[in-house]
Amino acid sequence: MKQNLSDPVIDEIRKVRHRISARFEHDPAQLVIFYMAMQKQYQDRLIDPAKSAERKDQPAAL
Repeated sequence: MKQNLSDPVIDEIRKVRHRISARFEHDPAQLVIFYMAMQKQYQDRLIDPAKSAERKDQPAAL
């Protein structure tokens, strides 16, 4: 049985993603270009997976 779970935060994220997609007429290639530009613009806000993995390998400082 499939339950219909509603989460207001997830619902809002889906609405925003749909509006962004509509701006580009739901063209996947244009969406990739847009998201790559956003990734580059806000690069300083992103987590570097390599650095994150290095931290996990090191013991915690007391």
